[in-house]
Amino acid sequence: MPELPEVETTRRGIAPYLEGKRVTQLIVRDRRLRWPIPEDLAIQIEDQVFTRIDRRAKYLLMHIGGGVLIGHLGMSGNMRLVPIGTPAAKHAHVDIELDSGLALRYTDPRRFGALLWSNDPMAHPLLASLGPEPLSEAFNGELLYQRSRGKRSAVKPFIMDNAVVVGVGNIYASEALFAAGIDPRREAGRISKARYVQLALEIKRILAYAIERGGTTLRDFTGGDGQPGYFKQELFVYGRGGELCKVCGRTLSECRLGQRSSVYCSSCQR
Repeated sequence: MPELPEVETTRRGIAPYLEGKRVTQLIVRDRRLRWPIPEDLAIQIEDQVFTRIDRRAKYLLMHIGGGVLIGHLGMSGNMRLVPIGTPAAKHAHVDIELDSGLALRYTDPRRFGALLWSNDPMAHPLLASLGPEPLSEAFNGELLYQRSRGKRSAVKPFIMDNAVVVGVGNIYASEALFAAGIDPRREAGRISKARYVQLALEIKRILAYAIERGGTTLRDFTGGDGQPGYFKQELFVYGRGGELCKVCGRTLSECRLGQRSSVYCSSCQR
């Protein structure tokens, strides 16, 4: 599933081709995404100009006309700029044609993504209860410490909770916990403030670095400009269960936490 760095990579990739461009035609080949594409979307965006492309958590916020087109890549979706008239593959559900001669094409084989319309996106049910952005000043170790008090759940699903902080998915939660030396199975409410300060710093560092490197290349995802991300080759634990730890050389362990596979080093993480 594309995580925050992949979504931010997509935003940066498509924004220069959308901002200031007018929509000439909306082509919807299949409305059956996770939530149906609104029937009146063409009325909302045709002949309107994209003014700004933002991101909130894993949602792309495409400001156009009097509202915002909310995009989510789901588990396997992507957005590409293609020349108008480019033949559509099987899962190319939507083309937003622009006056530049390009079209923003949304492709989603599993159809778990979304394209929704809102006049007030921050009040939309999908966004209204989200926690702070991990790269913002609002997110820090003090926040993690305060919100973890009394929590008996493991720390990994705790930091993956979008009500606590957005965008820390499975890959980056695993990597940040390894970098901070924290066992992902540890009870969230029993971790000290000092260790949460370190964890918050590692979350910020790793996410920022992954964004700079173009995200993490997964089976179903490449960056918004069609180029793959380059962070995957630098992963320390995610997807490496049974391999040797790059730091201490011991075999990495694997468990299930919150219905997700979690890889960790029992020697480096306590």
